[in-house]
Amino acid sequence: VQIYELEEHKIETWRELYLQETFKPLVNISPDASLFDAVYSLIKNKIHRLPVIDPVSGNALYILTHKRILKFLQLFMSEMPKPAFMKKNLDELGIGTYHNIAFIHPDTPIIKALNIFVDRRISALPVVDESGKVVDIYSKFDVINLAAEKTYNNLDITVTQALQHRSQYFEGVVKCSMLETLETIVDRIVKAEV
Repeated sequence: VQIYELEEHKIETWRELYLQETFKPLVNISPDASLFDAVYSLIKNKIHRLPVIDPVSGNALYILTHKRILKFLQLFMSEMPKPAFMKKNLDELGIGTYHNIAFIHPDTPIIKALNIFVDRRISALPVVDESGKVVDIYSKFDVINLAAEKTYNNLDITVTQALQHRSQYFEGVVKCSMLETLETIVDRIVKAEV
């Protein structure tokens, strides 16, 4: 399927093409499963969305995401004893990626960013200026904006040009330091609705 034919194809066509290449059963969870099981399934299967399926009817009841689970835990954490690790910083916990970080520059062509998404199996890339400072972020969601506006025919445009199509609701990059506590960072992520 050529990129310019995207507007012509239906979801059914894409599904058939996908099923021809590989069949993977839908990863889902029952409404009776624990929150731990849901988090474990998201991580183990390296997915961002987990459908909760009614075992009797087979209907999807809702979709669980990392963001929704994190918000739930943050809201109700005040009513539960806080685990000691929440008061530790990222360095003490050994959380984070500090080497071989994928990034792009403002003048990187979109096609290169798309290739990095696929090759590295990631969903967002920091946009770094000449001095090494993070100035923006380019995510798979931004690619969807290109498709929605039908501006995907020229994949040689730069990240900066593509980000001009982003919704006006973008409020900047949420950052943290390795010396901040996990509790502080979780609060920041939930408040920013990242």
